[in-house]
Amino acid sequence: MAEIHLIGRAASPGLAIGPVTMLTAAVARRTASDDPAQEAAALRAAIEGARAEIAEQIKTIQGDVADILEFQVAMLEDDALAVEAYEVISVGITADHAWRLALDVEIEGYRAAEDEYFRARAADIVDIRDRVLAHLSGVDTVARISGGSVVAADDITPSAFLAADWTRGGAIALAGGSPASHVAMLARARGAPMVVGLGPLSWNGQPPALALVDGDAGTVIFDPEPETRRQFEQRMAAANAAQAAVEAGRVAPAHTADGRRIAVLLNVTAPEDLAGLDPAICDGIGLVRTEFLFEVSHGLPDEDTQYEVYRRILDWAEGRPVTIRTLDAGGDKPIAGLTADGESNPFLGLRGIRLSLARPEVFRVQLRALARAAVHGVLKVMLPMIAIPSELDRAGAMLDEEVATLRAKGIACARPPLGIMIEVPAAALCAEDFGAAFYSIGSNDLTQYTMAAARDIGAVADLNDAGNPAVLALIARTVEAARNRDVEVSLCGDAAADTRLTTALLATGLSALSVTPLTVARLKAAIAKVGS
Repeated sequence: MAEIHLIGRAASPGLAIGPVTMLTAAVARRTASDDPAQEAAALRAAIEGARAEIAEQIKTIQGDVADILEFQVAMLEDDALAVEAYEVISVGITADHAWRLALDVEIEGYRAAEDEYFRARAADIVDIRDRVLAHLSGVDTVARISGGSVVAADDITPSAFLAADWTRGGAIALAGGSPASHVAMLARARGAPMVVGLGPLSWNGQPPALALVDGDAGTVIFDPEPETRRQFEQRMAAANAAQAAVEAGRVAPAHTADGRRIAVLLNVTAPEDLAGLDPAICDGIGLVRTEFLFEVSHGLPDEDTQYEVYRRILDWAEGRPVTIRTLDAGGDKPIAGLTADGESNPFLGLRGIRLSLARPEVFRVQLRALARAAVHGVLKVMLPMIAIPSELDRAGAMLDEEVATLRAKGIACARPPLGIMIEVPAAALCAEDFGAAFYSIGSNDLTQYTMAAARDIGAVADLNDAGNPAVLALIARTVEAARNRDVEVSLCGDAAADTRLTTALLATGLSALSVTPLTVARLKAAIAKVGS
């Protein structure tokens, strides 16, 4: 077969070579009843079985994977999803056929959406469809992927991805898909190169045997010629050697070429992110997201549950500073029973600190847990989505009240310093007006709100640029405000890990960047080149 070059969109970086696995799912068969009532009951049981199965998975994991599965749980708990299926079952259609018909309409609706975020969720609906069909038939329909292979398919579901062993290498090459999909997020977290949007994968009846995947450039070569393969293997060897050199400097403090010390902090989604990590790789934790504690299947966490988690993270840090962000729900992070339903524009609605202040009975529990944990290390508390000083003032007053209550009861606690996230342009422009103990710049939302462009909408993705002069000017203004007030400032958004922006970010005066553990070594290497 002749060498085939395809160009798509980069979804997860890295280079990979491997045998091609064409992804096909088993088609389940079942014996149906002639009784619509029995078929409806079978579908209800299958939906509940799929929901319970996912909820059980969530108990064993945290972080981004749990968030993805929570989305599926929420979909299965929405009665509207199955309404059409029950209607056609009532006129004599079998449960499996009715479910497939209803979900296929839903899937096509997601795929046809203008917003890339919604198009990217189509694979999750396929996953939900197939999970329920598996429970209806009693047959596992999740496609299996052999370790080290290059998966070629129209798209891939989170279940299929999670069933594979990515520690053995491998990559993903998709005809469709999206860089904003849940699987793309998983691939980046697992270090699996991924290219999407390659167009129809038609092999004229003879699929390719081998593929070279360039997740940096967004290209795939099927059945490469020997010379093409040799050159690609040389690139892989060079990339691996460069990465090894970068990893060697992972524990060393970060300095620019002209000797300026830069603090490299960690972004933590859940305590499991820290498993097996040496605290010496960082200068502390710049962001602990607390949304994982409030996931759908767990309900609202009590004070003791939160306290134990916060204390574990402080213990891991071994005296290094730890910044924990209060609940940042709303926007693209709905939480059942807490966030508002049906907001016309949730990104500009009741989210972050606005939601916490609107639900003080939930917020006060978190503040008490944080105050109790503060006696076990250097804890700082950060408030998300702050726009005006009175929001910080109200939160500070509530924290003072809870600390006083704990002390009155003889419970060990401390009043942690209270800082704010700078992610709203109004806060960046007037940062000096806030009596914050520190500032942390959230570049993701700051960029989105400054440029009026969401990063998950392909048509405006080029505008969502943290390196835009307007965004950098707001960052510089925040750094200047911190200097004038003699308080600390850091940046914890995705821009911190984008080494193309490292020079520009440090030029604003920033001296602290917070990134995921996986990108610490690469960032330190980029910092070392600044000023050379």
